[in-house]
Amino acid sequence: MTTAVAPLTVQDAETLVTAAHRAAEDAGVTVSVTVLDAGGHLLAFRRDDRAVLISGETSTRKAYTALQLNAPTADLVDAVQPGGLFHTLPTALDRPLLFIAGGVPVHRGGRLIGAIGVGGGAPGQDHGFASSAVRAFA
Repeated sequence: MTTAVAPLTVQDAETLVTAAHRAAEDAGVTVSVTVLDAGGHLLAFRRDDRAVLISGETSTRKAYTALQLNAPTADLVDAVQPGGLFHTLPTALDRPLLFIAGGVPVHRGGRLIGAIGVGGGAPGQDHGFASSAVRAFA
């Protein structure tokens, strides 16, 4: 028998966005944050007025990549290099993936329920902001 796992809600997504933004603000970095549900639908988004406009697209693609591959994007960088496991994957999907740190899957009860993406800071910073939001959420 399979136990049902509650899906990611809009309130959950807003909690994740707030936690990631707070971590970025504490570090003095302006970012955009995107949270997707398990189906890849946008649940929450926030872009600081001072963040570069492209950071919104970046955060969304990072979240999508983490969701599709159920792994932090920071862990996937080597896999897309020539000879890597996913070398041809970015061109095989309808929506381009983004293999730069900052996308992290969100799990509940051991099941994938969504993903968060952060864009605007350095890749290591973005990964830290997204990861701290997921840890705070869990």
